[in-house]
Amino acid sequence: MQPKRLSVLGVGLLGGSLGLAVKSVASDCRVIGYGHRRATLDAALALGAIDEGYDDPAAAVRDADLVVLCTPVSLLGEMLDRIAPFLADRAVVTDVGSTKASIVRLSEERHPGIRFVGSHPMAGSEKRGVQFAQSDLFRNAVCITTPTDATDREALEAVEGFWRGLGMRLKRCSPAEHDRLICDVSHLPHAIAAALVTMQEDAALDLVGKGFLDATRIAGGDGGLWRDIFLDNRQNLAAAIGRLRTSLDDLERLLTPESSEALRDWLDRAAERRQAALKP
Repeated sequence: MQPKRLSVLGVGLLGGSLGLAVKSVASDCRVIGYGHRRATLDAALALGAIDEGYDDPAAAVRDADLVVLCTPVSLLGEMLDRIAPFLADRAVVTDVGSTKASIVRLSEERHPGIRFVGSHPMAGSEKRGVQFAQSDLFRNAVCITTPTDATDREALEAVEGFWRGLGMRLKRCSPAEHDRLICDVSHLPHAIAAALVTMQEDAALDLVGKGFLDATRIAGGDGGLWRDIFLDNRQNLAAAIGRLRTSLDDLERLLTPESSEALRDWLDRAAERRQAALKP
């Protein structure tokens, strides 16, 4: 799907990058942005990420054939409630949220008439703000869609075609499976990075090198945004922390001279699994 009129609700890093990406492949698409701060909308306009900007979501979605919710996960439901009366009859709505079960359930319970498809492009940065938007942010990254039995199949194909048109690789899973798996590969790593930073003495932070900075880069993300993600996916995150604790206990037991070969095997397996994750 290449929309003629695209509404992007939230023009921060992801929303701004989305506008730039669409413009790079479909210059005739009209991109309409929503933001609650005029300065953000002006910055997005100056970058060419949007063609029009509104501080009223109802105005931003008018006549749009595709609407993408790019707000924090804690605001997705409220935004869907606000735009519901103003959507065009055949409009398709999707989102970029890092959790899926809550927003998919809300859309089906409160707005069964809306052609909503949950999606999660696995692209982003620890940086925040439209000034860091990139037209190639989505290229070659994975995008997960989370259809249910209630999902409009035509809308699903349209959303997947839209992301595919931006160079993304598509995967499907249920909302619940998405939240469980993404917890392990996204939410837990962020928690670990934050924990690594917060446990350090000030004296140690004066000595950090590239390895520490690489391992903790994502801890520089927006605290409010990640708080909301952690709380929305708290059951999966708590379970993942428990599994991590078990893995660290296993490692601790290997820290003896007698276990040196087992420790080497443990580290080698980790290196092999990471290398496998690099393959598309």
